Amino acid sequence: MGLGEELAEERRRFSLLSLYDKFEHIVVLILTALIAAFIVFALWNLALGVVQSFASSTTTPTDYPVFQSIFGMMFTVIIALEFKRSLLISTERLRSVVQVRTVILIGLLAVVRKLIILDVGDAATRELFALAAAIVALGIAYWLVCDRGPFVLADSREEKGGRRLHKRDKS
Repeated sequence: MGLGEELAEERRRFSLLSLYDKFEHIVVLILTALIAAFIVFALWNLALGVVQSFASSTTTPTDYPVFQSIFGMMFTVIIALEFKRSLLISTERLRSVVQVRTVILIGLLAVVRKLIILDVGDAATRELFALAAAIVALGIAYWLVCDRGPFVLADSREEKGGRRLHKRDKS
């Protein structure tokens, strides 16, 4: 399918949306553009930080504060990428913007980023327990909303009588 055909198909799909859905779609596209600009600048900043770290004869990449700084910047880019991807998926599927699994995953990434850049020696015990509790709670919530086991809730195959369990396809 050519670019012109894809644009025509997108225009056709967009015309079928309700007024609020059109508004939501436009907001998501604007947010996606802003996040993409943020990712480009964050990646540029990360690249400069890594180059300056290697160029500097006084710091080494294995130095713990340098490690924390670089990985903190990397996780920031990863979190932004995941957020942008979730917005793009919502525009492609024409579903609601909020996807619970993605929000939980982004929250989990943010907590892990905080844990990585945290100086454990200076951290209060309460803060460490709070981070651990957040990781466990988000992990359990993610596990609960993900498809798991041999049975999943029916999606497009559900019958009119309500939702029922289907065995996963082996293909």
